[in-house]
Amino acid sequence: MDSIILGFQEVAQWQVIAALLIGAIAGILVGAIPGMEPAGAMAIALPFTLTMEPLPGIILLLGCYGGAWYGGAIPAILIRVPGTPVNVLTTYDGYPLAQKGQPMRALSLAYSSSFVGGVVSILALIFLAPFMAKIAAKFGPPEFAAVMILASVSVVLAHHQNIRGAILTFGIGMFLGTIGFESPHHTLRYTFDQTWLLGGIPMVPMVIGLFALSQAFILLETKSPPKVPENLATTGRFVGLFEVFKYRATVIRSSLIGLTMGLLPGVGEFGAQFLSYSLARRFSKKPEEFGKGSPEGLVASEVSINACTSTVLVPLLSLGIPADPLMAMLLAVFMVHNIVPGPQLFVEHADFISGLYISLFLLNVFVMIFLLIFTKYVVRLSSISPRVIGAAIMILGFIGTYTQNFRITDGLITLAFAIVGRFMLKNGVPAFPMVVGLVLGPMMEGRIKQTFSISDGDPTIFLTRPLAAAFLTLAVVAVATFSWNHFRNKTAEAS
Repeated sequence: MDSIILGFQEVAQWQVIAALLIGAIAGILVGAIPGMEPAGAMAIALPFTLTMEPLPGIILLLGCYGGAWYGGAIPAILIRVPGTPVNVLTTYDGYPLAQKGQPMRALSLAYSSSFVGGVVSILALIFLAPFMAKIAAKFGPPEFAAVMILASVSVVLAHHQNIRGAILTFGIGMFLGTIGFESPHHTLRYTFDQTWLLGGIPMVPMVIGLFALSQAFILLETKSPPKVPENLATTGRFVGLFEVFKYRATVIRSSLIGLTMGLLPGVGEFGAQFLSYSLARRFSKKPEEFGKGSPEGLVASEVSINACTSTVLVPLLSLGIPADPLMAMLLAVFMVHNIVPGPQLFVEHADFISGLYISLFLLNVFVMIFLLIFTKYVVRLSSISPRVIGAAIMILGFIGTYTQNFRITDGLITLAFAIVGRFMLKNGVPAFPMVVGLVLGPMMEGRIKQTFSISDGDPTIFLTRPLAAAFLTLAVVAVATFSWNHFRNKTAEAS
């Protein structure tokens, strides 16, 4: 009870309230503009959050992250263009439903579905994170090293559409993580006598280049904005608000899928959405309506997406391991303020954790109310010229990069990764594994060194400790399963 009271005191600060409102609105706007992604918005906001207090900085980034999934449903439903990549299945039933003359029903149904998924996700975070932290308290270096190996494997296998590209970019990210001053042995690695490389490759310029400026290049190449409805009637804005509860089985199933997928590194919203939609159609009493304006299909898509939004925090808070690059950005905010995620976080910073839970709930409530009132104004953002948006992202990106350390080299790093990111987007090479590799690589290296130090260089320590052996076994099984399925598919295609 004391921690809850302290949590409310944390949230009651004006900085937290301002960060919550600004982050939520920014996330909604990012989702409502086709071509924008929450990763790009978070990358631009990251340098500014590093100078803020921990809770406001975290909430600002989470507002951009969570609000974008809500806002992404707007263009998906009205113009059949997903506002964010994960809203692609929302177009399947949301757009046909809007074409039937029920756009506000579709939008309010999407909002309420997102709200239900978001609240369920927060409740799961409240119960799962402390539970996993208690288990992690028993971990030693071998267990942490093994779980990081499992996380690395999961991130790579999650990009099964381009597994070679994922392996390549993850490997590059791990290599980049070795650059700079190595503290245990006091050696310099790959610095080539350049003092600006002593601290390694900074993550902020990297994520801004890969996710923000690379997307800006694409927007600058886009000539005309999509057509949006000029007069969106606000009548019936509450029609679909409670309709979500008519599909209780779909809500429960999609929530469980979203919660599970959110815990798996690299899987997240994409895997949850497709699996949830497929199962909803299979068990539906009216499967023939899916893809033609089925409310149940819209519910399955939106619930599963937002059920991931808080559970992705579980590995970060309890183990200190980011499940994706978005969580890696949050980890940067933690580390700047010397707050180390892990088992001790729930003991040493209980007020912060309670404040985080309360802020996440308030975030969902505010986004829901804001969209129900201001949707007709938010819709107009979809008609802004993509070139204007791209130019604004370029300016904000370079300002954010430079103002972090006031170094020209950071701007050059950002430009280099922007060019690399544009090439990767054009050729379908995933960029997420590179950032995860940059963050996980040094962490994994440190834990492995600690493991060999306590075992006098004996690698069998991973097999003699049950938890470490279990994590490594899961990693091997995952690789073996993927390899077998890949080989079987190739054989079937050849025959």
